[in-house]
Amino acid sequence: MTDDHRAFVLAHARPAPVPLVPEIEVYQAPDFVALWEHLCRSALAGPPAPAPPYWATAWAGGQALARYLLDRPEAVRGFRVLDFGSGSGIVAIAAAQAGAASIVATDIDPVACAALALNVQHNVARGALASDTSIEIVSEDWIGHALPRIDVLLGGDILYESPMAARVTPWLRALAGQGTRVLIADPGRNYRPETGCSRLDVIAVPCEPAIESADVGETQILQLHPA
Repeated sequence: MTDDHRAFVLAHARPAPVPLVPEIEVYQAPDFVALWEHLCRSALAGPPAPAPPYWATAWAGGQALARYLLDRPEAVRGFRVLDFGSGSGIVAIAAAQAGAASIVATDIDPVACAALALNVQHNVARGALASDTSIEIVSEDWIGHALPRIDVLLGGDILYESPMAARVTPWLRALAGQGTRVLIADPGRNYRPETGCSRLDVIAVPCEPAIESADVGETQILQLHPA
């Protein structure tokens, strides 16, 4: 996470309310598809290929999980929370608003981490977060590795492709077996676990048709259980 990453976010995105969670504003690209296509063309020009700008829009899973936390703050209030695959940080910010004791937000994309830091600063400046809010931001791949002590792991829309789901699901189940409460949001990506989880809620989320192929989509909030 460098000044260049921060400058990239500021050049390509601007703060806007999250549709389902207007309590939160995050930096979003005015035209997410155009930004993604621009980065794809840049990748063709040669390495290093930039990561897809997942941070630049409000994905259905993150919106739904953030809404769930704000409507049911007891899910995280007073607990140590990890927001895994945080992207723009919508879920981490919602956890802070809901009263989590501590929050670590992790994403492997350093540009996403820069956006997350800007989003925390922006929401503090607009009074949506307390001035002493602290969200630790980590740009590392933690799958399969030891974690700091946490009570709740949050994952908004992390099971978006088969290889990722196959890699992360056993790790999440292992964490659940160690006593961590694992909450994930799935907007119908087809790679969610079919067994070994409890459905806590189903939330209708306004979507960008160019991204989700629908104006509104249903997202499930699931609690993952040990294997």
